[in-house]
Amino acid sequence: MQNQRESSSKRGYGYKWQKARESYLKKHPLCVDCAKRGYVVVADVVDHIVAHRGDMKLFWDSENWQSLCTNCHSSFKQRLEKSGVEAGCDISGVPVDKKHHWNT
Repeated sequence: MQNQRESSSKRGYGYKWQKARESYLKKHPLCVDCAKRGYVVVADVVDHIVAHRGDMKLFWDSENWQSLCTNCHSSFKQRLEKSGVEAGCDISGVPVDKKHHWNT
């Protein structure tokens, strides 16, 4: 039998989260990753900067939240969590990863 993920509600993403997310996006409406690249894109995801991995204190710490668009959350953020490397360039073509050799 495969391991099944708990429901989103059991993982903390229930009504309380939906209200917190809505409030956060009203205060922080733009994608922070797109902004780093010089683009203005409306955010629709509240991301945990440090993956909470079930730690509810970290989950609810709004200092650990950032606004992202779906594209950044689904591609750049997931790649960063898996590889530790921030992909992409800013509007001038310079890599956004501060550890990239062009930025040292």
